[in-house]
Amino acid sequence: MLPHASPGPLVPSRIYMVGAHATGKTTLARWVRDHYGVPMIAEVARGVLAEMEAKLETLRTDIELVNRYQHEVFRRQIEAEQAVAGAFVSDRAFCNLAYAAHHSTILADIFRDRRLAEYMGWVREGIVFFLRPHRELVVADGVRAGLEWEEVVRIDGMVKLLLEVFDVPYIPVESLSMQERVRLTERVLDLAGMPRADKRPIAAAAVSPVAVRTN
Repeated sequence: MLPHASPGPLVPSRIYMVGAHATGKTTLARWVRDHYGVPMIAEVARGVLAEMEAKLETLRTDIELVNRYQHEVFRRQIEAEQAVAGAFVSDRAFCNLAYAAHHSTILADIFRDRRLAEYMGWVREGIVFFLRPHRELVVADGVRAGLEWEEVVRIDGMVKLLLEVFDVPYIPVESLSMQERVRLTERVLDLAGMPRADKRPIAAAAVSPVAVRTN
């Protein structure tokens, strides 16, 4: 079960990058990690895929395997966040559920799982950046099935649906320009009171990034 946020200053402790694959989530999450001195939770899906010794081709044809895979990714994301004490930036959040909707048959079971409602409530308390897709960014990553533009658009739509269904406030990141993405992110976090690494005490700025690679 996820811990409840304790009352205090309205400074964000959890920052999420969500969206379809090939939208630049990892790049922007790394920028936040480096400029605000917070640990980064890396995408867990790759670690789970490696542990299962599975290949994309198998996931596309073995429904039982893909069900186990998507369920494990969901569980590991929650565990990875629980393992970090304090602020963090996460490269993804509930995004795998968008893929589960397209490639598995477990979505109904996950929606009945009380952990989903608890987790989405946890996400609502953070700051969520929703990165929108661009054709120029669609490149094979060796993990996600469906590299066609139409598939990316479908996943983008499913992520947006999940955000709306669970009433998660989000900041859309529409621009392809990294400069504009950084300016938007910086402005939002500065307005939220997030201290930058170079303005923190030395002890706080020395926090080493955390890359949880369990998927």
